[in-house]
This record gives sequence, structure tokens and C-alpha cells, in this order.
Amino acid sequence: MALKATIIKALVTVSDMDRHIYQDLNLTIAQHPSETEQRLMIRVLAYALNTCEHLEFTKGLCADDEPEIWAKNYSGEIELWVELGLPEEKRLKKAVGRAKKVRLYTYGEGAQDIWWQKNASKLSHLKNLEIFSLPSHATQQIAALAARSMQLNITIQDGDVWLSDANNSVEIKPIQLL
Repeated sequence: MALKATIIKALVTVSDMDRHIYQDLNLTIAQHPSETEQRLMIRVLAYALNTCEHLEFTKGLCADDEPEIWAKNYSGEIELWVELGLPEEKRLKKAVGRAKKVRLYTYGEGAQDIWWQKNASKLSHLKNLEIFSLPSHATQQIAALAARSMQLNITIQDGDVWLSDANNSVEIKPIQLL
């Protein structure tokens, strides 16, 4: 018998001072049985960092041809494609061909630098691709905030991010690689 996804409910207050977006998000997130708390919380963070009209979680790990998060316009065109992790160059090229803008958030202790050294020159010519590196210590700290029901505050100012719940606060400084 296959394991079922865990349903996560999150009330996320986003205060993005860089883009002047102030919003309360009621998110329902399906956590795949193989998905870690770290990856789950990075999905929530990526959603907050890219909050816009029509933004939604996709099937994620269950679908090879979809990103983690996307925004489509009324005619079905993909405006924004958000990837997580350390994908293959082929996947990013496909995403760039399908979407107007692609954002990748890399994470993982030690592996990010090796992945970037291997792929930097191959990806640098892709005009609608942005890549951000998330520090390992911060992504490990936000993993500790994961719960089946969460109330989070995410504040973004000058590119820095503070993610907090009622008891803890984590500062995240995404580094733009591309």
C-alpha cells in the first residue's frame, strides 16, 4: 500500500517591503511521504518570496513536467516557474523554454557549491533564469519550524528574509548566483 501525502495547513503573513506586498496567505500543502521538513519549509519560503496573482503549488515531486510552484496567466501561459534543489541542466533548459521567468532556489549542505561550479557556465546564457542559493544553516533552522498546522510571519527587506513563528525566528540571506 502506498503512503499518502500529509496535509499541512499554514497561515503565512507576508510583508515584502522590497516589492510592497503585504498579504495573509492560507496555504494547504501536500507533503509527499519522501519530502523532508527542510524541503517543505523551503517550498513555503519560495511561495512567500514569489507571492503574486495566480501563484500555486503544483503536483511537485509527483510530476516530472511541473515545477514546485508556478503562476499561469488567464490564457494558460506560464509566467513564473519556481524550482527547488539542484536540478539537471536539461530540466532548467526545458523550464526556460516553457516559462517567461524561471527561479531556482538551491539548498543542501556542501552540494550547492559543487553543483554551481559544474553548471554555472552552461546556465549563464539562459536569459530568463534566476538562481538563488539558500544557506544550509538557515534551511536547517527553518525545518525545525515545520508542523501540520503553522502560523508563520515572513518579512522581506533589502533581499534579507526573516521567517518566524510564535517562538523562533530565522534570518535567511539568499545569495543570487545568476
